[in-house]
Parts: sequence; C-alpha cells; structure tokens
Amino acid sequence: MTEQNSLLGGRRKAAVGFIFVTALIDVMALGIMIPVLPTLVKQMAGGDTSVAAEWNVVFSTTFGVMQFICSPIMGLLSDRFGRRPVLLTSIFGLGLDFLFMAFAPNLRWLYAGRIINGATAASIGTANAYIADITAPENRATAFGVMGAAFGVGFTFGPALGGLLAEVDIRLPFLVCAGLALSNWLYGYFILPESLPPERRTKSLDWKRANPLGSLKLLRSQPGLLSLASIGFLYQMGYVVLPVIFVLYTSHRYGWTPATMGLTMMATGISNIVVQMLLIGPVVKRVGERGALLLGLGSGCVGFAVYGLATEGWIYLLGVPLFALTGFVQPGLQGLMTRKVAPSEQGQLQGANGAIGGVAGILAPSIFGLSFAWAVRNDDVIHQPGLPVLIAALFLGAGFLIALRHAKSPEPGPLPA
Repeated sequence: MTEQNSLLGGRRKAAVGFIFVTALIDVMALGIMIPVLPTLVKQMAGGDTSVAAEWNVVFSTTFGVMQFICSPIMGLLSDRFGRRPVLLTSIFGLGLDFLFMAFAPNLRWLYAGRIINGATAASIGTANAYIADITAPENRATAFGVMGAAFGVGFTFGPALGGLLAEVDIRLPFLVCAGLALSNWLYGYFILPESLPPERRTKSLDWKRANPLGSLKLLRSQPGLLSLASIGFLYQMGYVVLPVIFVLYTSHRYGWTPATMGLTMMATGISNIVVQMLLIGPVVKRVGERGALLLGLGSGCVGFAVYGLATEGWIYLLGVPLFALTGFVQPGLQGLMTRKVAPSEQGQLQGANGAIGGVAGILAPSIFGLSFAWAVRNDDVIHQPGLPVLIAALFLGAGFLIALRHAKSPEPGPLPA
C-alpha cells in the first residue's frame, strides 16, 4: 500500500470523502425517484395509470439492460485508464440524466435520459474499485461498510426530500439532483486524485472481456470467486422485493397510510446506518469477512420471513432491526471478492458485479410483481399476500447455504498477480 499512499499523499481523506459523497448522491437520486418519477410519468401519460405503469416497467427494464451491457465495459476501462475518468464520466451521466428529467417535454425524452444513466451507471462499481485501490485488504470490509452507510442515508432521506421538493414543483427534485451531481463532478475534476497508478493498470484493452459473458471469465479465474458472485446475485435478487412491492403489500395487508410507510422506510434506513457505521468494523474484526457475510445473509433470510408471515403491522416492525443486519452482506462479500483479484482487475471485477446486478434488476421485478398479483388474486385460497417476500427469503437462504460451503476465510499471502 506504500505506493498508493504516496500517490494520494495528504489528499487521501479527501478522496475517500469524495467517493462517499458520490455513492450518497447516486442513492439519493434513486430514493428521490421513488415517489416522484412515477408521478411525472403519469402526468406525461395523460393521467392514465395503466399506461404509466407500462412505461415504468420499460424504464426499469431498460436501466437493468444498459447496466448489464455497460458495467463490464466501464470496469475494463477503469482498469486500463484509471478510476478517475470513469468516475467522472459516470457522475456527469447522472447529472445529464436529471437534466433530461427536469426538462423532458415527453416520455421519449425521459426515456433517453434513462438510457444515458443506465449506460454510465458505473459510479458505484468504480467507487468500490477505488476503495480497493487505496485500502489495505484487511480494512476493506470496514471501508465498504462506510459505502453501505451512504446507501442507508440515501434511502432514508431521499424519498422524503423528493416528496417535499415535488410539493413545490414536480420537476424541482430533478433540478436539485442535477445540481448536486454536476457540482460533485466539478469537485472531482479539480480535486480527485487517481487511485490506480500506471504500473498497476492493464496494458491493453481486451474487448472479449468487456462483454457481460466475457466478464464471467474473471469470475472463473480464481477458486471460489464464481461462488461468491452467485451469492451476490441471490442477495441482489432478494433485495429488490421491497422497492417493487412494499407500498402495495403494506397498504393491502396492514392498511398503512403513506405517512406510516414513510416512517417505516426511515426506521429501516436509520437501522441500516447504525449497522454500517458502528457495527461493521468491530464485528468483522471479531468474526472475519466470512462470518459477517453469513450473519448478514442469515439475518436477512429471517427478517424477510418475518415480513412475509407477519399478519399485523406491529409484527412486521419487529423484523426491521433484524433485517438491518443485512448491512453486513456487501462489506463481507466485497472484502472476500476483492482479495481474490489483482489490483489491475478490480475494475473488471466490479464491472462483472454490475452486470450481475443488471440481470437481477431485469428478472426480479417481474418475479415479485407477478407473484404478488397472483397471491392477492388467490387470497381466498392461499391466504398469503407475503408470498413474494417469502420468495426473497428463499433467495437469501440459498445464498447463506452457498456461503456456508464455499465462502472461505482469507489466507495470508500476496494478491493474485
């Protein structure tokens, strides 16, 4: 790590702060869109709810497809040319996407913005590669926990901010986010140092490894890496269930109002922040990255089971602190995965992870949305509207079993060359 520390010098803390803010703005953007984007789409669809729902499916699927295709490319580019230019491109794409949303005269223009953002949505993956560059392997899980805290903050306050700004004007949330993203881009352009020195970069671009299927070769290159990637896929598949059906499920089963839903989302977000900021470091030090991964997957499986089986709202709330322990999954998983590849392959690894996330983003909404619709339609027979949440519990349970068998504690020694 001496070369990297010497490269970053006194600006290392500023670099980590920038990476945190980048992740925070990305997630805030997603959070803000939860209450605002469907409303804007409905307005543009002439108030037709069914047409708006169809467009929202198109938007979500397109974003997942673009992420699946482009994440490996952005990861490969970051290994060849450095993290900084890829991060700046991604952040600029996010700002441009929000400007499209703010001024789009029709749904086609809005759709163009989603294509741009999906194509450049590599900032989180590249940020993870940046963290791997500047952090010693034994400290990465804690660093990734700080990144996870950005997710907690973003999803806690993003929807509330979006709702408040939308009360003034439906386009205002997008203008505010565009301003934040482009200000972040300016800061990165003038301040952010490069984390990957030239001698650690790949010497040429192998475009066979830039396609989503080619990126899987990296996951097969080291023992256990593909198993860890499959755990990540199952985790992301399960995690999608709440954004997809939370509002419909809690209003149908418990009669919750939007205010109650908002408070529950805030409680979930705050619990997640507490786990990420206060518990990950001590827990990883005590049980290791493998132990943290198993704790997160097991707790998430049980938490989803509580959510899916709860017949009363107060029982659902009992699962919130338990489900917050899923915050251990990504730091433990990323810590284990980044140890298995060389510094020049960290971007490609995160690109492969982004492609896997894109597949989950394509498949999971249909699985959970359709299973919820079927469960509600046949409620007099099965009496289980929580079916999609129980399916999510099975995804995390399967991930736990794979981790139990294949996630190995790291052995001391040099990184792969």
